[in-house]
Amino acid sequence: MKYNLLIAAIFLSIIIYANVDEEHGIVGLTKRDGGVGCVCHDIDPTDSVIVWIEGPDSVLLNDTIDYKLFMTGGSAVAGGFNIAAFSGELDSVDTLTHIIDGELTHTNPNPFINDTVSWNFRFVAPDSILVDTIYSVANSVNGNGNPSGDQWNFGNNFIINVIDQPTYIKDKNIFPSQFVLEQNYPNPFNPSTSLQYTIGSRQFVTLKVFDVLGNEVAILINEEKPAGNYMVRFDASNLSSGIYYYRLETNGFSQTKKMVLLK
Repeated sequence: MKYNLLIAAIFLSIIIYANVDEEHGIVGLTKRDGGVGCVCHDIDPTDSVIVWIEGPDSVLLNDTIDYKLFMTGGSAVAGGFNIAAFSGELDSVDTLTHIIDGELTHTNPNPFINDTVSWNFRFVAPDSILVDTIYSVANSVNGNGNPSGDQWNFGNNFIINVIDQPTYIKDKNIFPSQFVLEQNYPNPFNPSTSLQYTIGSRQFVTLKVFDVLGNEVAILINEEKPAGNYMVRFDASNLSSGIYYYRLETNGFSQTKKMVLLK
């Protein structure tokens, strides 16, 4: 199987570098439809390349929301990408991206800034309640004009809950309880970052950090807290670079978000 993929990659490389316009984007490479990734640059993905999406994980029906794709690692001279959505629609925000066959890709390789490259894009939610997914793959290139030395990787599938307009009860004696876990800042970070959360009533609260394998690496909060807004500092000096997850749990509420440690 790997030999066949290698032959296919060599064949694709010959075609692409014989003036097929891959420099201005390519689609069909994500995991949505079983895409094999950027095999014309390297037959296998590289763990040192980290690709991730940031933006809301819950949206309303038919909403148009801005998101951002990030990549770090690899050759880190410039980057290209391909994004596909399972149900919703994707759209460009600026001239750095464009749509081909319903998928989003780069118009030209985008240069890295401070070891990271990013692209903005929009997601248009479908008109029915469901769980949607955005798939991504990105390639970190060295700019030498051929596939040698380039490295790529798939991003983790970004799950979006598409929900209906919430209903609020208007009554002076009823106060809705709010539980929110904010995105950490800064993100990516080195070696520390701030985590903010809100709890709407007195609760026993846990805030824990996990690695990509689900191993618990830190317990930041494990106590009863009154209602209010809180911020806690997470110091990752003893951890290696990579993707980590932090989860807030109370009685009846749980939310998890992703953060990236870059050293």
